[in-house]
Amino acid sequence: MHHHTKISRLTGAALLFPLALVLFEFAVYIANDMVQPAMLLVTSEFNVGTKWVPVSMTAFTLGGAALAWFTGPWSDRAGRRPVMLTGAVYFVLSCLAVYAVHGIESFMVLRVLQGIGLCFIAAVGYAVIQEAYEEKSAVKVTSLMANVSLIAPMVGPLAGAALAEVAPWRSSFLLIAAIAVISLIGLWRTMPETVDLKAQQTPYSTIIHEYIELFSDAHFTLSALCIPVICIPLVGWIALSPVLLVHDMHLTMFEYGVWNLPVFGSLILGNICVSYLVERWPLGQTVLVSIWPILLGSVIAMAGLLVPGNSPVFIVTGISLISFALGLAFSVLYRFTLMSSTLPKGIVSAGMNMLALGLQALGIEFMRLTYVEWGLSGFTIITVLSSIGFILLSRPRIQQEMTVRANEIAQN
Repeated sequence: MHHHTKISRLTGAALLFPLALVLFEFAVYIANDMVQPAMLLVTSEFNVGTKWVPVSMTAFTLGGAALAWFTGPWSDRAGRRPVMLTGAVYFVLSCLAVYAVHGIESFMVLRVLQGIGLCFIAAVGYAVIQEAYEEKSAVKVTSLMANVSLIAPMVGPLAGAALAEVAPWRSSFLLIAAIAVISLIGLWRTMPETVDLKAQQTPYSTIIHEYIELFSDAHFTLSALCIPVICIPLVGWIALSPVLLVHDMHLTMFEYGVWNLPVFGSLILGNICVSYLVERWPLGQTVLVSIWPILLGSVIAMAGLLVPGNSPVFIVTGISLISFALGLAFSVLYRFTLMSSTLPKGIVSAGMNMLALGLQALGIEFMRLTYVEWGLSGFTIITVLSSIGFILLSRPRIQQEMTVRANEIAQN
C-alpha cells in the first residue's frame, strides 16, 4: 500500500483508514459544534456577555490556521504517519486541559490550542487520501468522509444542547477526548505511509520558498479561494445561529438543534449526489450545477428580509440550498486545487488549508460585525455577497479545467 500502487476498488479493508481518519475529523469538528450551544453556559459561568459566543469559533478556526503552514511540509519530510499520530495525541491532551481553565481569556486561549487539531486533518490526512487512491476513488472517499464529518454539525448542536441540560459543560470535552482516543488507535493500525522516506529530503529552510512559489501561482490561488468563499455562509451560520435562533428569535435549545437539521442534511445530500455522479458526469460538472441552488438560496434568504415577522423559515431554506451546493462542489474543487500545483502535496494541501481557515475566520468576524450592526440583514447580505463571489471565481476555473481534461482525453 505504498505511494506507487493507488487504490481503485473501495473494499472494506480499503475504507478502514478513511474511517479512522474521519473519526478523528469528527472528534475535532464536534469540539466546535458541540461546544457552540454550551457557550451560553460558559459565558454565564465566567460572568461575561454573549458577545464572547461567536469568538469561541473564531479562536478555534484561528488555531486551525495557525500551524497548517508547518504540518503539511513537516509530513512531506518526516512522513505522514508520525505527524498524524502526533496530532491525534496532542488533540486528546488539549481536550483534557479544559479542566484547568477558570476564566474566559484562558478558555479562549485553549480554544486556539484545540483548533490546532484541524491542521492535521487537511494538511496531512486528506493529502494521504489523494495520494493513496485513484482520482475518482479519491473524490468518492473525500465526499463520503465529508458526510461523516458533516454529521458533527448535525449531532453536535443537539448533543451539546442535551448534554448541557444534564451535565457540566466541561464534560463534553471528556466525551470528545474519548472519541479521539478511539480514532488514534484506528489510525495507528491502518494508516499507510505515502511519502518515500528513503528519497532525498528537501531541508526545512526551503519551506518559505515553496510557499512563495505556491501562492505566486495564480491558477492555484484562485482555485483555492473558491473553497472558503462558498463555505463562509455555512461557517457564519454555525457561529451565529445560537444567537440568531435562541437569543433573537427566542427558540429553545432543542428547536435550535432541529432548525439546524435541514442545513446539514442538505450538505450531506449534496455529497451523496457527488458520490453517485462522479462516475456518470465529467469531473467538474457538479460544480457548474451547484451555481443554481446557490442563486436560488440567495434569492430566498433576501426575500426573508422583506417578509414581516420573526420566522427562521427563509434564512434556513436559503442556507440549506447553499449547503446543498457546497456538497455538490467541495470534493471536486478540493481535488482540482490539490492537483493544480506540481509542488509536494503536503505543502499544497497546507496552503489550501491556511487560505481556507484564514478566510473563514475573517468571514466569521465580518459576519459578526455586520450582524451586530444590522442584525439578520447584515448576516444575509454577507451570505449573498460570498455566493456571488463564488460564482464569479469558480465558473471560469472549472470550465478551463474541464476543457483541458476533455482535450487530454481526445488526444489519447
